[in-house]
Amino acid sequence: MEIERFGIILNVANFDDCVSFYKSLFGLGELFTKSDGDFRLTCLQFGSAYLMIETGGIAANQEKTPSQSSTVLRFHVEDTQKIFELVQQHDPSAKRFQTDWGNIIRCIDPDGNPISIRESSGFEG
Repeated sequence: MEIERFGIILNVANFDDCVSFYKSLFGLGELFTKSDGDFRLTCLQFGSAYLMIETGGIAANQEKTPSQSSTVLRFHVEDTQKIFELVQQHDPSAKRFQTDWGNIIRCIDPDGNPISIRESSGFEG
């Protein structure tokens, strides 16, 4: 199979807030937006892939459990310390962890979907 493109579809309840969150915190550029009645989607550039945010999800007031959301979006950065204050502006509950396998920030989007931001150093080693 020759895959031409790949992406992730994230169904959300707080559509406008989630689109704004991913665009403003991670700088994901908008590829296109569509709507059909109550259904809306916005497709964002996600590295060489795309993150398609669609209506129809269920929100939570805190981080969703694995049974509520079995996926965690992962972003790699050079230095989690440098961006931690920026992440906290978007999610005041964000936490930074130093582990023996790498430094990460754990945060959530406006729907409670879990996000992990990891330092790239040591990932493939």
